[in-house]
Amino acid sequence: MAKDMTLLWGSGSPPCWRVQIALEEKNLQGYNQKLLSFEKGEHKSKQVLEINPRGQLPAFKHGNIILNESCAACLYLEHQFKSQGSQLIPEGAAEVGLIYQRIFEAQTLAQKIGEVLYYNWKVPEGERHDSAVQRNKEALTAEMKMWEGYLQGCGGFLAGKSFSLADVIIFPGFAYFFRNGGSEERYPNVAAYYKRLKDRPSIKKTWPPTWNDGPGQEVLKDI
Repeated sequence: MAKDMTLLWGSGSPPCWRVQIALEEKNLQGYNQKLLSFEKGEHKSKQVLEINPRGQLPAFKHGNIILNESCAACLYLEHQFKSQGSQLIPEGAAEVGLIYQRIFEAQTLAQKIGEVLYYNWKVPEGERHDSAVQRNKEALTAEMKMWEGYLQGCGGFLAGKSFSLADVIIFPGFAYFFRNGGSEERYPNVAAYYKRLKDRPSIKKTWPPTWNDGPGQEVLKDI
């Protein structure tokens, strides 16, 4: 099964990482994979474009089925291999509803983190506007406070007492936040969740290799 799968990915990318975690949780080791460099522009290579015409990573293929949106790929893997490995979506309607809710909210979290980071990385310092910087930081702060509340007395995971697809999809975003200087003190529930899950086998095995080279930037230190 896994031999029919191909994953092109980039280190440190939360979307790529969530697909890797899902594959591990479903015991789908042995798939074809290739680590590409964003810095070298390899995500725009012909190999990627043949699978993902948007020139983005991850690029994932199972047989003739192509899924380049990471959440779609994770949902597909759970549906297609439901009885294999970890059950990432339970049967109960309430649990399923909460998992789906958190999965789609993950897109807002990623957007708010990205607006702060990429404004800092891509806009030359002399062209930045203090009002835009402040607005982006305030939006991310409000978003993180929301997740801090979600994790208050939640049962240990994002959608109850068991590890689920919500955790697969959202954990990489929190890791990205702390990697780039996000405050553990301001968000103790999120920090405790992050520390509890980072040693889970599927997460530890797929930890971004470039993150082992040293600490990240401190762009989010004021948030």
